[in-house]
Amino acid sequence: MSDTNVEPASFAFTEENLAQAAKIIAKYPEGRQQSAVMPLLDLAQRQGDGWLPRVAMDYIADLLGMPPIRVYEVATFYTMYNLKPIGRHHVQVCTTTPCWLRGSDEVLGACRKHLGIEVGETTEDGLFTLAEVECLGACANAPMMQIGDDYYEDLDAELTVRVLEALKRGETPKPGPQTGRRRGSEPEGWQPSATQAAPGTAGGNDAA
Repeated sequence: MSDTNVEPASFAFTEENLAQAAKIIAKYPEGRQQSAVMPLLDLAQRQGDGWLPRVAMDYIADLLGMPPIRVYEVATFYTMYNLKPIGRHHVQVCTTTPCWLRGSDEVLGACRKHLGIEVGETTEDGLFTLAEVECLGACANAPMMQIGDDYYEDLDAELTVRVLEALKRGETPKPGPQTGRRRGSEPEGWQPSATQAAPGTAGGNDAA
């Protein structure tokens, strides 16, 4: 569970988030509203500076008419929920097989060295928390890391540090591939022309 030393005394959705919660709950059939627990936990985490105190979980349990233990079970099972405070930028480095084969050890090492922290720790200035995570679903652009809601892909040590330095300066680095050699998940080096369709589309050449 979350750290009782930093637990707030109470939690309630803001007026705006309460309206958003009502919209989320309304998506589920009558009698199945408790299925909204995951998106409501995410909403509470976003309101709570990136983490879920116990009082927020209790609030959601009451909102959905669930025993609190069932909400705790969800929050402790999924790693997307943070049960203790994190830094302003949650740096999540994927180290699953596709990213590992493409150099995720180098990316994680660059984060550790540049930030001066280990996995699970937060920098003294409260700017960065470092995490090692499982597959984030951007395997074609491995190695990659997620920071907030943004994916930074095709990384190496230098490009990783460049992203971290931009965040430290208060900038928002452009998400996606960082090498400049492709857009989205297109093959590296592929350039469209007036007569050439993209690979995998009608008229495109799927041959390797």
